Amino acid sequence: MLSIFEVLALPVRRDIVGRLRLGPKTVGELATELGLSQPLTSKHLRVLRDSGFVRVRADAQRRWYELRPEPLREVDEWLEPYRWMWEDRLDRLGDRLDAIRDEEEDR
Repeated sequence: MLSIFEVLALPVRRDIVGRLRLGPKTVGELATELGLSQPLTSKHLRVLRDSGFVRVRADAQRRWYELRPEPLREVDEWLEPYRWMWEDRLDRLGDRLDAIRDEEEDR
């Protein structure tokens, strides 16, 4: 079985996860949005399903794929010790943008 990071290493899989964040979709919908064939989209969905990122719900002849949050929580927990690196930078960026805005208002 692939690790979470191996699963998300491919941009197309990250794109699928991002699209499913907006709600369940069928293979056909995802294939059209991604500009991929249905078999290739199904292959990536199978990897995402086998790794627990998505679940499948059957509705007559359609298969709806929806995102599962649990693996993303695991990624979030892994990233926690590193957050300070970008939070500090974002705070400094916010301070700089505020200063620029104040300078423009003073003019």
